[in-house]
Amino acid sequence: MPSIHPTAIVEDGATLADDVQVGSFSYVGPKVVLKTGVRLMPRTVVIGETTLCEDVVVHPGAVLGGDAQILGLATEAVGSLMVGPRTILRENVTLHTGSRSGAGRGETRIGADCYLMANSHFGHDCVVGDKCVIANSAAVAGHCHLGDHVWLAGLSAIHQFTRIGDHAFVGGGAILVADLPPYCSVIGNRAHLAGLNLVGLKRRGFSRDTINTLRRAYKALFLAEGSFQDRLASVEAEYTSSPEVMTLTRFIREGGKRPVCQPEAA
Repeated sequence: MPSIHPTAIVEDGATLADDVQVGSFSYVGPKVVLKTGVRLMPRTVVIGETTLCEDVVVHPGAVLGGDAQILGLATEAVGSLMVGPRTILRENVTLHTGSRSGAGRGETRIGADCYLMANSHFGHDCVVGDKCVIANSAAVAGHCHLGDHVWLAGLSAIHQFTRIGDHAFVGGGAILVADLPPYCSVIGNRAHLAGLNLVGLKRRGFSRDTINTLRRAYKALFLAEGSFQDRLASVEAEYTSSPEVMTLTRFIREGGKRPVCQPEAA
C-alpha cells in the first residue's frame, strides 16, 4: 500500500501506485494519478487532472495541476497536466493544466528527466521536452514549446507562444519574446542572440567538427549581409549534409511568421 502520512489528505478517486510516498500535510485531489516511485515531500499540493509518471519527486510547497490562468475559463474547458518520468520539481514550483478552449491543446506536458528549480513556473498548454533544466524563479507563460536539453537560467521570463529549440540556453534575467533556434543562446531584455550554446554542446558530446559546422552556419545565417530569408535559403542549400544545421533551419521554417531572435544591433 502507498505510504501516506496521517496528516496528508488523499481524496477518493485518486490513483496511487503501491510504492508512492505522500508526505505530511500534503493534498492529493480526486483526479490525480501517481505512478510507481512517485514521492511527495511534506506540504505539496497535487490537484486537477494531473498525472505524475514514474519516480517523479515533488519538494515542499509545490502546487501542481491548478487551472489555467485564463479569465473566464469555463469548467468544461479545464485540461490536464502530465509530468514525465524521473523529473524533479523543487520547492514552490507551480504547473498549470492545459485548456480546452481557444488556442489550448488541452494538456500541459513536462518531459522526462527534467529538473525544475525553486519557484519556477509553467503556464497552461506548455510542452517541455526531456532533460530540461529550469533555474530558480524562471517563468514560462502559456502555450510555449521547449525542445530537449533546454536550459533557462534564473529569473528568466518567456513570453506566451514562444518556441525554444533543442540545446538552447536562456541567460539569467533574460526576457524572451521571440523564438530561440536550436543550439543558440540569448541574453538581455529584450533577449538577443549571443552566439551558440557552446558550453551545452560540449557537455552533451557534440564533436568539434559538428560545433565548427554550426559556427559557420550561425555566422552565415545571423551575421552575414542580405535579407534574413535570403540567408536562410543559402544556409539550407549549403549545409544539407549537416543534420544539426538542417534542424536549425527547419525550426525557423516551422515557425512561419513567428519572430526569431537576432543578434543585438551594432
